Amino acid sequence: MGPLITDVHRDKVSSYVDIAEADGAKIVVDGRGFQVDGHEDGFFFGPTLIDDIPTTSRAYTEEIFGPVLSVVRVASYEEGLDLINSGQFGNGTAIFTNDGGAARRFQNEVQVGMIGINVPIPVPVAYHSFGGWKQSLFGDAKAYGVNGFDFFTREKAITARWLDPATRHHSENTGINLGFPQNH
Repeated sequence: MGPLITDVHRDKVSSYVDIAEADGAKIVVDGRGFQVDGHEDGFFFGPTLIDDIPTTSRAYTEEIFGPVLSVVRVASYEEGLDLINSGQFGNGTAIFTNDGGAARRFQNEVQVGMIGINVPIPVPVAYHSFGGWKQSLFGDAKAYGVNGFDFFTREKAITARWLDPATRHHSENTGINLGFPQNH
């Protein structure tokens, strides 16, 4: 992972981790103070994982744009979907499930521009659209790749990965059950 663009941005990303910690979140992996041998003056920030971040924390309510992943725990699919859709930003999100119905429902109901299904948020290569919805979009167009010309189109880029059903154990219940009929 390369450095951030400036020391100002590196320090801003670091300040969000400070805010999360002050707000009671658990810093599981801390990228503050990360240095690369031979590049001590670089603007590096190491991967950071924040767990149990309060949804009232500025580190949750604002976009960080650094190598920081925050985890919010919810009790149900509906609570998670409402949390995502009620936010002012809509850049990207991901769902991890073995339930195809839950994944289909999520991709249709979530209000963001980039969606990962069983993969992290897939920042697409140039031939995909790039950017979010709501306050995550800057300007009047997503000027990235050929879709930069689609000024008035609101798109979703969905990337999905499914496990081979032959390798799954039937006793596992790791996905969301949406009440679809079972064939016996």
